[in-house]
Amino acid sequence: MSGMRRAPRPSHGPVAIASSPWVVVLAGVVVMVVLLIVALGAYRGRSPAPDAGSPPPALPLPQVPQVPPDPSGDPTPTSAGSSAAPLVPGLSPRASGLPSSGPAVSPTPMAGPTVTATRTPTRVPAGPPAVTGRYRVVQSFDGGFIGEVLVVNASGGPRGWTVRLEFSGGRLVTAWVEGAPQGTLRQFDGGFTYASGVDVPPGGSAPLRFHLERASTTPRGCTVDGVRCSGF
Repeated sequence: MSGMRRAPRPSHGPVAIASSPWVVVLAGVVVMVVLLIVALGAYRGRSPAPDAGSPPPALPLPQVPQVPPDPSGDPTPTSAGSSAAPLVPGLSPRASGLPSSGPAVSPTPMAGPTVTATRTPTRVPAGPPAVTGRYRVVQSFDGGFIGEVLVVNASGGPRGWTVRLEFSGGRLVTAWVEGAPQGTLRQFDGGFTYASGVDVPPGGSAPLRFHLERASTTPRGCTVDGVRCSGF
């Protein structure tokens, strides 16, 4: 029997599983069925959530205690033609817990806008100046001259005054008032100012004279209290 060969035995293990794929499919189906049963049991064990759109349960209204009848037999007095209705919080038009009478409080009126009338100031027409001046040359000589500003008070009361004279170059030697107390002399570049030492009476005048060298007899400017002089 040496010439006879034995038939090969079927192998087990991974080779058998690979040769029989229906076994793997059947195992997967069993696992899926078990998982489905577990999921259904967990879903049925949960409590259903309340519906968000459903209204909340109504709260019971408080009951009004019944008033026992009067032992004398008289009914509870009520207003004529009306019956007493129970007070329900939030539904009854009558307020509860407040005093029946009290001082009336009137609302404070709001202050309205204040209107202020604006008055236009009345313009007073300007009249003639109270004090004026008239310029003239009293004496001329070689190298200089003597000039004069006659200050006239046209107001109804005594007035002080200030004369301002400006020249193109030259040198001021002196300045004085004829026949009156002297005032204050202040020089600046190109001229001088002279303030009175005493007021001029109403309707009166005061002659201010000055000695000027190496200058034109016609001033560049002459004013009395800011008003331009006449005569040049």
